[in-house]
Amino acid sequence: MKNSSGGRRNFLRDSALTMAGVAGFPAINLRAAFNKSRKNKKAPEIVYDQPRIRFSVIGINHGHINAQVEAVKRGGGEFVSFYAKEPDLAAAFAKTFPNVKQAQSMDEILNDNSIQLIVSAAIPDERAVIGIQAMKHGKDFMSDKPGIVTIKQLEEARRVQKETKRIYSIMYSERLENGATIKAAELVRGGAIGKVIQTIGLGPHRMNPKTRPEWFFHPKRYGGIITDIASHQFDQFLYFTQAKKVNVIDAHIANVNHPEYPELEDFADIHLQGDTAIGYMRVDWFTPDSLKTWGDTRLTVLGTEGYIEVRKNIDIEGREGANHLFLVNNKESKYIDCDDVPLTYGHQLVDDILNRTDTAMNQEHCFYAAELAIRAQQAAKKIELKK
Repeated sequence: MKNSSGGRRNFLRDSALTMAGVAGFPAINLRAAFNKSRKNKKAPEIVYDQPRIRFSVIGINHGHINAQVEAVKRGGGEFVSFYAKEPDLAAAFAKTFPNVKQAQSMDEILNDNSIQLIVSAAIPDERAVIGIQAMKHGKDFMSDKPGIVTIKQLEEARRVQKETKRIYSIMYSERLENGATIKAAELVRGGAIGKVIQTIGLGPHRMNPKTRPEWFFHPKRYGGIITDIASHQFDQFLYFTQAKKVNVIDAHIANVNHPEYPELEDFADIHLQGDTAIGYMRVDWFTPDSLKTWGDTRLTVLGTEGYIEVRKNIDIEGREGANHLFLVNNKESKYIDCDDVPLTYGHQLVDDILNRTDTAMNQEHCFYAAELAIRAQQAAKKIELKK
Protein backbone atom coordinates (compact mmCIF):
# COMPACT_ATOMS: atom_id res chain seq x y z
CA MET A 1 0.00 0.00 0.00
CA LYS A 2 1.62 3.21 -1.20
CA ASN A 3 2.67 5.66 1.52
CA SER A 4 0.71 3.83 4.18
CA SER A 5 3.65 3.52 6.55
CA GLY A 6 4.51 7.18 6.12
CA GLY A 7 0.95 8.26 6.84
CA ARG A 8 0.89 6.15 9.97
CA ARG A 9 4.25 7.45 11.15
CA ASN A 10 2.78 10.93 10.78
CA PHE A 11 -0.25 9.81 12.83
CA LEU A 12 2.08 8.55 15.58
CA ARG A 13 3.89 11.87 15.62
CA ASP A 14 0.68 13.92 15.63
CA SER A 15 -0.80 11.79 18.39
CA ALA A 16 2.25 12.24 20.59
CA LEU A 17 2.33 15.97 20.02
CA THR A 18 -1.34 16.84 20.34
CA MET A 19 -2.83 14.67 23.06
CA ALA A 20 -2.80 15.86 26.63
CA GLY A 21 -3.95 12.55 28.10
CA VAL A 22 -6.05 14.13 30.84
CA ALA A 23 -7.90 11.40 32.73
CA GLY A 24 -10.76 12.84 34.77
CA PHE A 25 -13.03 15.80 35.17
CA PRO A 26 -13.54 17.18 38.63
CA ALA A 27 -17.22 19.71 40.27
CA ILE A 28 -18.76 22.11 37.91
CA ASN A 29 -16.75 25.27 38.40
CA LEU A 30 -14.97 27.81 36.26
CA ARG A 31 -11.23 27.98 36.14
CA ALA A 32 -8.60 29.51 33.87
CA ALA A 33 -6.94 26.80 31.77
CA PHE A 34 -3.31 27.20 30.81
CA ASN A 35 -3.53 25.86 27.26
CA LYS A 36 -0.21 25.82 25.45
CA SER A 37 -1.81 25.00 22.11
CA ARG A 38 -3.56 28.38 22.23
CA LYS A 39 -0.57 30.72 22.75
CA ASN A 40 -0.43 30.09 26.52
CA LYS A 41 -3.43 32.35 27.09
CA LYS A 42 -5.99 31.66 29.76
CA ALA A 43 -9.42 30.55 28.58
CA PRO A 44 -12.35 29.79 30.86
CA GLU A 45 -12.96 26.07 31.09
CA ILE A 46 -15.64 24.05 32.85
CA VAL A 47 -14.47 20.95 34.70
CA TYR A 48 -16.50 18.22 36.38
CA ASP A 49 -15.92 16.03 39.43
CA GLN A 50 -17.76 13.08 37.83
CA PRO A 51 -17.96 11.90 34.21
CA ARG A 52 -21.14 13.04 32.53
CA ILE A 53 -21.16 10.40 29.77
CA ARG A 54 -19.10 7.40 28.67
CA PHE A 55 -17.78 7.37 25.11
CA SER A 56 -15.71 5.20 22.80
CA VAL A 57 -13.79 5.58 19.56
CA ILE A 58 -14.11 3.42 16.44
CA GLY A 59 -11.65 4.26 13.65
CA ILE A 60 -8.51 6.38 14.08
CA ASN A 61 -7.26 6.83 10.52
CA HIS A 62 -6.93 10.61 10.77
CA GLY A 63 -5.10 12.59 13.42
CA HIS A 64 -8.22 14.73 13.90
CA ILE A 65 -9.35 12.01 16.30
CA ASN A 66 -7.17 13.65 18.95
CA ALA A 67 -9.10 16.93 18.87
CA GLN A 68 -12.39 15.06 18.74
CA VAL A 69 -11.55 13.09 21.88
CA GLU A 70 -10.37 16.21 23.69
CA ALA A 71 -13.57 18.08 22.77
CA VAL A 72 -15.75 15.38 24.35
CA LYS A 73 -13.49 15.17 27.40
CA ARG A 74 -13.78 18.93 27.89
CA GLY A 75 -17.52 18.39 27.90
CA GLY A 76 -17.26 15.89 30.73
CA GLY A 77 -17.00 12.68 28.73
CA GLU A 78 -15.13 9.65 30.05
CA PHE A 79 -13.11 7.95 27.31
CA VAL A 80 -13.42 4.24 28.07
CA SER A 81 -12.54 2.19 24.99
CA PHE A 82 -11.43 2.27 21.36
CA TYR A 83 -11.22 -0.04 18.37
CA ALA A 84 -8.91 0.22 15.36
CA LYS A 85 -8.40 -2.57 12.86
CA GLU A 86 -4.85 -1.40 12.06
CA PRO A 87 -2.41 -2.76 14.69
CA ASP A 88 0.19 0.00 14.22
CA LEU A 89 -2.36 2.81 14.62
CA ALA A 90 -3.87 1.05 17.62
CA ALA A 91 -0.46 0.69 19.29
CA ALA A 92 0.28 4.41 18.90
CA PHE A 93 -3.16 5.39 20.15
CA ALA A 94 -2.86 3.09 23.16
CA LYS A 95 0.37 4.83 24.17
CA THR A 96 -1.40 8.19 24.05
CA PHE A 97 -4.30 6.85 26.14
CA PRO A 98 -2.78 4.13 28.34
CA ASN A 99 -5.81 3.97 30.64
CA VAL A 100 -8.30 3.39 27.84
CA LYS A 101 -9.34 -0.17 27.01
CA GLN A 102 -8.55 -1.46 23.52
CA ALA A 103 -11.59 -3.37 22.26
CA GLN A 104 -11.09 -6.43 20.09
CA SER A 105 -13.91 -5.63 17.66
CA MET A 106 -16.35 -2.94 16.66
CA ASP A 107 -19.22 -5.10 17.93
CA GLU A 108 -17.68 -5.17 21.40
CA ILE A 109 -18.18 -1.41 21.61
CA LEU A 110 -21.52 -1.32 19.81
CA ASN A 111 -22.94 -3.94 22.18
CA ASP A 112 -21.73 -2.18 25.33
CA ASN A 113 -24.89 -0.60 26.71
CA SER A 114 -22.92 1.71 28.99
CA ILE A 115 -21.48 3.61 26.00
CA GLN A 116 -23.55 6.65 25.01
CA LEU A 117 -21.42 8.16 22.23
CA ILE A 118 -19.24 6.78 19.44
CA VAL A 119 -16.53 9.06 18.02
CA SER A 120 -14.85 8.26 14.69
CA ALA A 121 -12.09 9.42 12.39
CA ALA A 122 -12.06 6.27 10.28
CA ILE A 123 -11.30 6.41 6.54
CA PRO A 124 -13.97 8.83 5.28
CA ASP A 125 -16.02 6.35 3.26
CA GLU A 126 -16.34 4.16 6.38
CA ARG A 127 -17.54 6.87 8.77
CA ALA A 128 -21.22 6.88 7.82
CA VAL A 129 -21.29 3.07 8.00
CA ILE A 130 -20.02 3.27 11.59
CA GLY A 131 -22.39 6.12 12.43
CA ILE A 132 -25.44 4.30 11.11
CA GLN A 133 -24.53 1.19 13.11
CA ALA A 134 -23.97 3.33 16.20
CA MET A 135 -27.45 4.87 15.90
CA LYS A 136 -29.04 1.46 15.32
CA HIS A 137 -27.42 0.34 18.58
CA GLY A 138 -28.95 3.26 20.47
CA LYS A 139 -25.81 5.42 20.58
CA ASP A 140 -25.12 8.97 19.46
CA PHE A 141 -22.34 9.55 16.94
CA MET A 142 -19.74 12.20 16.27
CA SER A 143 -17.61 12.05 13.12
CA ASP A 144 -14.61 13.86 11.77
CA LYS A 145 -15.33 15.67 8.53
CA PRO A 146 -16.31 14.54 5.96
CA GLY A 147 -18.85 12.57 7.94
CA ILE A 148 -20.68 11.39 4.80
CA VAL A 149 -19.26 11.00 1.28
CA THR A 150 -22.14 9.83 -0.95
CA ILE A 151 -25.81 10.69 -1.39
CA LYS A 152 -26.69 7.04 -0.71
CA GLN A 153 -24.92 7.23 2.66
CA LEU A 154 -26.66 10.53 3.38
CA GLU A 155 -30.11 9.13 2.65
CA GLU A 156 -29.50 6.14 4.91
CA ALA A 157 -28.06 8.29 7.71
CA ARG A 158 -31.07 10.61 7.54
CA ARG A 159 -33.49 7.68 7.58
CA VAL A 160 -31.86 5.94 10.55
CA GLN A 161 -31.46 9.19 12.49
CA LYS A 162 -35.14 9.97 12.01
CA GLU A 163 -36.13 6.48 13.15
CA THR A 164 -33.82 6.25 16.16
CA LYS A 165 -33.78 9.94 17.24
CA ARG A 166 -30.05 9.56 17.86
CA ILE A 167 -27.55 12.39 17.25
CA TYR A 168 -25.38 12.30 14.12
CA SER A 169 -22.87 15.13 14.56
CA ILE A 170 -19.94 16.13 12.35
CA MET A 171 -17.18 18.13 14.01
CA TYR A 172 -16.48 20.89 11.50
CA SER A 173 -13.45 22.04 13.43
CA GLU A 174 -12.73 25.18 11.37
CA ARG A 175 -15.84 26.68 12.98
CA LEU A 176 -16.44 24.64 16.13
CA GLU A 177 -12.83 24.48 17.35
CA ASN A 178 -11.58 27.90 16.25
CA GLY A 179 -11.94 30.77 18.70
CA ALA A 180 -11.90 33.51 16.07
CA THR A 181 -14.71 31.89 14.08
CA ILE A 182 -16.75 31.41 17.24
CA LYS A 183 -16.24 35.10 18.07
CA ALA A 184 -17.17 36.10 14.52
CA ALA A 185 -20.47 34.26 14.88
CA GLU A 186 -21.14 36.06 18.16
CA LEU A 187 -20.50 39.43 16.53
CA VAL A 188 -22.68 38.63 13.53
CA ARG A 189 -25.54 37.45 15.75
CA GLY A 190 -25.18 40.68 17.72
CA GLY A 191 -25.64 42.78 14.57
CA ALA A 192 -22.06 44.09 14.33
CA ILE A 193 -22.05 44.06 10.52
CA GLY A 194 -25.77 44.21 9.74
CA LYS A 195 -27.37 41.61 7.49
CA VAL A 196 -24.91 39.07 6.07
CA ILE A 197 -24.90 39.11 2.28
CA GLN A 198 -21.77 37.09 1.40
CA THR A 199 -19.16 34.75 2.80
CA ILE A 200 -15.78 33.96 1.26
CA GLY A 201 -14.08 30.86 2.63
CA LEU A 202 -10.51 29.87 1.78
CA GLY A 203 -9.16 26.49 2.82
CA PRO A 204 -5.59 25.91 1.63
CA HIS A 205 -3.75 22.84 2.93
CA ARG A 206 -0.19 21.51 2.81
CA MET A 207 0.20 18.41 0.69
CA ASN A 208 3.05 16.41 2.31
CA PRO A 209 2.45 13.47 -0.04
CA LYS A 210 5.06 11.21 1.57
CA THR A 211 3.16 11.32 4.86
CA ARG A 212 -0.21 10.46 3.34
CA PRO A 213 -1.83 7.01 3.44
CA GLU A 214 -2.92 5.26 0.26
CA TRP A 215 -6.59 6.21 0.59
CA PHE A 216 -5.70 9.92 0.47
CA PHE A 217 -4.99 9.64 -3.26
CA HIS A 218 -8.32 8.05 -4.22
CA PRO A 219 -11.40 10.32 -4.22
CA LYS A 220 -13.78 7.38 -3.80
CA ARG A 221 -12.33 6.85 -0.33
CA TYR A 222 -12.65 10.47 0.85
CA GLY A 223 -15.36 11.80 -1.45
CA GLY A 224 -13.24 14.24 -3.45
CA ILE A 225 -11.68 17.57 -2.52
CA ILE A 226 -15.01 19.44 -2.27
CA THR A 227 -16.77 16.77 -0.23
CA ASP A 228 -13.75 16.59 2.05
CA ILE A 229 -12.05 19.94 2.62
CA ALA A 230 -14.81 22.27 1.42
CA SER A 231 -17.31 20.71 3.81
CA HIS A 232 -15.89 23.22 6.32
CA GLN A 233 -16.78 26.11 4.02
CA PHE A 234 -20.30 24.83 3.38
CA ASP A 235 -20.84 24.51 7.12
CA GLN A 236 -19.71 28.09 7.66
CA PHE A 237 -21.75 29.46 4.77
CA LEU A 238 -24.93 27.94 6.18
CA TYR A 239 -24.14 29.00 9.73
CA PHE A 240 -23.28 32.62 9.03
CA THR A 241 -25.94 33.28 6.40
CA GLN A 242 -28.71 31.14 7.94
CA ALA A 243 -29.60 30.10 4.41
CA LYS A 244 -32.20 27.33 4.14
CA LYS A 245 -32.16 26.86 0.37
CA VAL A 246 -28.87 26.92 -1.53
CA ASN A 247 -28.02 26.38 -5.20
CA VAL A 248 -24.54 25.53 -6.48
CA ILE A 249 -24.04 28.01 -9.32
CA ASP A 250 -20.79 26.45 -10.50
CA ALA A 251 -17.91 24.38 -9.23
CA HIS A 252 -14.52 23.39 -10.58
CA ILE A 253 -12.00 20.71 -9.65
CA ALA A 254 -8.53 20.09 -11.02
CA ASN A 255 -5.27 18.24 -10.63
CA VAL A 256 -3.01 21.17 -11.41
CA ASN A 257 0.39 20.06 -10.24
CA HIS A 258 0.44 16.41 -9.20
CA PRO A 259 0.45 14.23 -12.33
CA GLU A 260 2.15 11.43 -10.38
CA TYR A 261 -1.16 11.00 -8.54
CA PRO A 262 -3.65 10.93 -11.46
CA GLU A 263 -6.80 10.61 -9.31
CA LEU A 264 -5.86 13.41 -6.93
CA GLU A 265 -7.74 16.70 -6.89
CA ASP A 266 -5.49 19.52 -5.66
CA PHE A 267 -7.70 22.54 -6.42
CA ALA A 268 -11.41 23.41 -6.30
CA ASP A 269 -13.64 26.45 -6.16
CA ILE A 270 -17.39 26.87 -5.79
CA HIS A 271 -19.96 29.66 -6.19
CA LEU A 272 -23.21 29.46 -4.20
CA GLN A 273 -26.49 31.34 -4.24
CA GLY A 274 -28.60 30.98 -1.12
CA ASP A 275 -31.99 32.40 -0.28
CA THR A 276 -30.35 34.90 2.10
CA ALA A 277 -26.81 35.42 0.75
CA ILE A 278 -24.21 34.36 -1.79
CA GLY A 279 -20.92 32.60 -1.23
CA TYR A 280 -17.55 31.75 -2.73
CA MET A 281 -15.09 29.14 -1.54
CA ARG A 282 -11.70 27.86 -2.63
CA VAL A 283 -9.81 24.85 -1.33
CA ASP A 284 -6.45 23.53 -2.43
CA TRP A 285 -3.29 21.59 -1.57
CA PHE A 286 -0.80 24.40 -2.28
CA THR A 287 0.37 25.72 1.10
CA PRO A 288 4.05 26.70 0.58
CA ASP A 289 6.74 25.06 2.71
CA SER A 290 7.79 28.39 4.24
CA LEU A 291 4.45 28.96 5.97
CA LYS A 292 4.56 28.20 9.70
CA THR A 293 1.26 26.33 9.65
CA TRP A 294 -0.49 23.76 7.46
CA GLY A 295 -2.79 26.35 5.90
CA ASP A 296 -3.67 30.04 5.89
CA THR A 297 -7.40 29.39 6.22
CA ARG A 298 -9.56 32.49 6.13
CA LEU A 299 -13.18 33.52 6.34
CA THR A 300 -14.61 36.86 5.24
CA VAL A 301 -18.19 37.71 6.21
CA LEU A 302 -19.65 40.72 4.39
CA GLY A 303 -22.66 42.50 5.84
CA THR A 304 -24.72 45.52 4.94
CA GLU A 305 -22.98 47.58 7.66
CA GLY A 306 -19.47 46.16 7.73
CA TYR A 307 -17.36 43.05 7.40
CA ILE A 308 -15.32 40.59 9.43
CA GLU A 309 -12.17 38.80 8.36
CA VAL A 310 -11.01 35.75 10.29
CA ARG A 311 -7.45 34.54 9.91
CA LYS A 312 -7.78 31.20 11.61
CA ASN A 313 -4.25 29.83 11.80
CA ILE A 314 -1.80 32.63 11.05
CA ASP A 315 -1.48 36.38 10.48
CA ILE A 316 1.26 36.37 7.86
CA GLU A 317 4.23 38.50 8.97
CA GLY A 318 1.94 40.06 11.58
CA ARG A 319 0.82 39.00 15.03
CA GLU A 320 1.98 35.66 16.39
CA GLY A 321 -0.18 32.59 16.76
CA ALA A 322 -3.70 31.85 15.55
CA ASN A 323 -7.30 33.03 16.08
CA HIS A 324 -7.11 36.53 14.57
CA LEU A 325 -10.26 38.56 13.88
CA PHE A 326 -10.60 41.92 12.14
CA LEU A 327 -13.86 43.89 12.44
CA VAL A 328 -14.75 46.89 10.30
CA ASN A 329 -18.15 48.59 10.52
CA ASN A 330 -19.66 52.07 10.55
CA LYS A 331 -18.55 52.68 14.14
CA GLU A 332 -15.05 51.22 14.37
CA SER A 333 -12.22 49.30 12.79
CA LYS A 334 -10.38 46.99 15.16
CA TYR A 335 -8.43 43.81 15.74
CA ILE A 336 -9.65 41.18 18.24
CA ASP A 337 -7.35 38.49 19.59
CA CYS A 338 -9.62 35.47 20.01
CA ASP A 339 -7.17 33.01 21.49
CA ASP A 340 -8.98 32.97 24.82
CA VAL A 341 -12.46 32.38 23.40
CA PRO A 342 -13.90 29.21 25.01
CA LEU A 343 -14.44 26.19 22.78
CA THR A 344 -17.96 25.05 23.62
CA TYR A 345 -18.79 22.32 21.09
CA GLY A 346 -17.83 19.42 23.37
CA HIS A 347 -19.85 20.78 26.28
CA GLN A 348 -22.88 21.40 24.09
CA LEU A 349 -22.67 17.96 22.53
CA VAL A 350 -22.62 16.26 25.92
CA ASP A 351 -25.51 18.49 27.02
CA ASP A 352 -27.44 17.38 23.93
CA ILE A 353 -26.73 13.71 24.67
CA LEU A 354 -28.00 14.07 28.21
CA ASN A 355 -30.94 16.39 27.53
CA ARG A 356 -31.87 15.20 24.00
CA THR A 357 -31.51 18.74 22.72
CA ASP A 358 -29.98 20.07 19.48
CA THR A 359 -27.54 22.86 20.34
CA ALA A 360 -24.02 21.75 19.38
CA MET A 361 -24.70 20.91 15.75
CA ASN A 362 -28.24 21.33 14.47
CA GLN A 363 -29.15 18.02 12.87
CA GLU A 364 -30.62 19.35 9.65
CA HIS A 365 -27.74 21.81 9.30
CA CYS A 366 -25.29 18.93 9.73
CA PHE A 367 -26.89 16.85 6.99
CA TYR A 368 -27.50 19.81 4.65
CA ALA A 369 -23.87 20.98 4.80
CA ALA A 370 -22.78 17.45 3.88
CA GLU A 371 -25.37 17.23 1.11
CA LEU A 372 -24.34 20.53 -0.48
CA ALA A 373 -20.67 19.52 -0.47
CA ILE A 374 -21.45 16.15 -2.08
CA ARG A 375 -23.72 17.67 -4.72
CA ALA A 376 -21.15 20.37 -5.54
CA GLN A 377 -18.55 17.62 -5.93
CA GLN A 378 -20.85 15.73 -8.28
CA ALA A 379 -21.61 18.85 -10.32
CA ALA A 380 -18.02 20.11 -10.48
CA LYS A 381 -16.46 20.58 -13.88
CA LYS A 382 -12.99 19.11 -14.17
CA ILE A 383 -10.66 21.67 -15.68
CA GLU A 384 -7.15 21.51 -17.10
CA LEU A 385 -4.83 24.49 -16.95
CA LYS A 386 -2.17 24.94 -19.61
CA LYS A 387 1.39 24.79 -18.35
